[in-house]
Amino acid sequence: MHNKQRILLVEDEEHLLEVIKLNLELEGYKVTVATDGKKALKIFKEERFNLVILDVMLPGIDGYTLCRRLREDARRETPVIMLTARDQLDDRLQGFKAGADDYLVKPF
Repeated sequence: MHNKQRILLVEDEEHLLEVIKLNLELEGYKVTVATDGKKALKIFKEERFNLVILDVMLPGIDGYTLCRRLREDARRETPVIMLTARDQLDDRLQGFKAGADDYLVKPF
């Protein structure tokens, strides 16, 4: 079990958020969720995570902007996986330019 591995899951689509959270918890991860960019930024600054899974299309602060802001934080080494329906090459490039470590397209 990965009982010390903490994941921040940022997703505004509630059904998908619950499915991903449940599956990660079943694998032993501790999952904290945020449904918008502003909440995610606040949580990230207050807690430590081993991974951030980040949707691009979010209310408040979009995923690209949020990723850049996370990278500017003192804990910028935390890996970030973008999880999005935006599948064009330009979208992927924008994700990597924002600092994402990987880019996963929905549905996955």
